Amino acid sequence: MSGTETGACEDVAALHRRIVKLERINAALMSQVERTMDQRGSAYSLFQTAITLEGQVRSRTEELTALMRSLERSNQDLTAAKEEAERANRSKTRFLAAASHDLLQPLNAARLSISALAEMRMGPEARVVVGQVERGLQTIEDLIKTLLDISKLDAGLIQPVVRPVRVADVLESIEASFGPLAARKGLRLSVRGGRTWVASDLVLLQRILQNLVSNAIRYTAAGGVLVAARKRGPEIRIDVVDSGSGIPEDEQDLIFEEFHRGGRESVDGEIALGLGLSIVRRSAQALGHHLSLESRVGHGSRFSLHLDPCAPEPPRPTPSLVPPTSLTGARIALIENDKAALEALARLFHGWDANAFAARDHLSLVRLLGTTWSPDVVVADFHLDGGACGLDTVEWLRSVHGHDIPAVITTADHSSEVEARVRAARCELVHKPLKPAQLRALLAHLLSRG
Repeated sequence: MSGTETGACEDVAALHRRIVKLERINAALMSQVERTMDQRGSAYSLFQTAITLEGQVRSRTEELTALMRSLERSNQDLTAAKEEAERANRSKTRFLAAASHDLLQPLNAARLSISALAEMRMGPEARVVVGQVERGLQTIEDLIKTLLDISKLDAGLIQPVVRPVRVADVLESIEASFGPLAARKGLRLSVRGGRTWVASDLVLLQRILQNLVSNAIRYTAAGGVLVAARKRGPEIRIDVVDSGSGIPEDEQDLIFEEFHRGGRESVDGEIALGLGLSIVRRSAQALGHHLSLESRVGHGSRFSLHLDPCAPEPPRPTPSLVPPTSLTGARIALIENDKAALEALARLFHGWDANAFAARDHLSLVRLLGTTWSPDVVVADFHLDGGACGLDTVEWLRSVHGHDIPAVITTADHSSEVEARVRAARCELVHKPLKPAQLRALLAHLLSRG
């Protein structure tokens, strides 16, 4: 081979090597480009995913914010509705209190007039009519007072005073109050137990049991009513059991609603207001006492009040009781702004052989009595015309005559403020409508004590 051919072969080999090298370089460059493209594609995908997630997060955040604002508005609406309901409840209570006062005034006059009429000579038929009118007036009074009590309980105005209560005292009161009523209907009223003390409010506890026993007697035609206090485990249970008509299961919750009488009929024709059990439930709730009911149609019912026992209250000295005396010749100063009530009271006092000096306002009573005639006792209405108060008249009479003349303050206002003022003035408080027998006994007691 010539030198020229040898050189040509070398050039071809070198060129081949260069081509191979260039192919390797090209393959490496292509691989790098592909990797770069793949990386750029992944970054783009991530970028797209991030944008999508950000949009979803923003959307969810906006939804959550909207829900939070809606919930906040709902809470504000609920708060406003609650405040409005509380205002309406307080307004209802004030209205009922004012209406009750205005309704009890003429009712008081009517009851006093009927009582004065009952003491006059009349035939049997007239006495029957008088009795019917008295029962009707009593029903109206019970309805007004019960509605007012329900309103006060709902508004939280009645605050229980929980203290040790001797169960025997409550049961003895129940037996004394309802024994004659049960006997007239031919029923047995049995009272058992009571040798224990419970933590309760005496007034509310008596009201609960009075309503339960009254209902039991009303809806029992034959047999009897049992009131029993028993120790059951860690608690004291007071049962009111009757042999009456029983309560259907589907009505056992409804009977505690206002004005619900169900299908039961009173066996003696008495008007059932449908409020007694409503008072029972509200009073038990206010006291924190559990109330349960078991009843079978045709067999009777058992209402159970569950109470916590407590240690006995330290004994207090028993006050000596002075037997009441006659009102004959007693000098009674009477001030009452309601004309009908004033006239009815004056007739009652004269019927009791007392000397009544009656006036509708302070100045009229001053002119009537002068400064030398001293009354033995004063009966004064709390609220007089023109914003005057009967306590001012009592204070004036005491200052003029130099001693604490016994005084009875009458009012249809059941507020604690009135009661506190009357007690502070060392006077007796009697709520309207007045019960003549109760008023007569109180006056006789005050006169005998004086």
